[in-house]
Amino acid sequence: MIIKYLLNNHYPVHTYKKDAVIYVPGALPKAVYFIKSGEVRMVTVNDDGKEFIQGIFKANQYFGEPALLVNKPYLAYTIVTRDAEIIVVNKTDFFKMIEEDRGFSMELIRTLSNRLFYKSMMLEELANEQAEHRIRTLISYLLRNLAEAEVLDITRQQLADMSGLRVETVIRLVKKLAAQKELKLIKGKIVKTGI
Repeated sequence: MIIKYLLNNHYPVHTYKKDAVIYVPGALPKAVYFIKSGEVRMVTVNDDGKEFIQGIFKANQYFGEPALLVNKPYLAYTIVTRDAEIIVVNKTDFFKMIEEDRGFSMELIRTLSNRLFYKSMMLEELANEQAEHRIRTLISYLLRNLAEAEVLDITRQQLADMSGLRVETVIRLVKKLAAQKELKLIKGKIVKTGI
């Protein structure tokens, strides 16, 4: 709905190719980014160059607002995972949307609350030494908003980067959970079921 509003109000759509970096840690926020199509991942990178995925954003989602709201530098990279069309809303216009559109303000609160819940959950899971528990909890969280029989559009590498585990560990655990009928795989993809 917000994308339609932005398009109807003549906000320009910017095209980003896969692997384009939208912003980097330390940059000062100037806008919020609304995804019309494509996918963007938000990552922190350790000293060894290993990525840890903070979030994955897809069509009809937005990112960059926490830093803008508190006027603090970005803490992570945002990198285009799939070619994307993004509407960039500057700070002034974003704050105007918050002030003038109660529905958008409530949506923003829900979005920020969901992200805070996810971060808290993942912090607790990362403290848990049991890799299987980590993966089970993460997959369960990611499946929560999918419809029955819908495919989880996350790669094993992304699951590894989100959980702090090696991809080989994730592959082994996903197969194990499927064998135990705790999740269903179709052509190697995790599918939401009533299990």
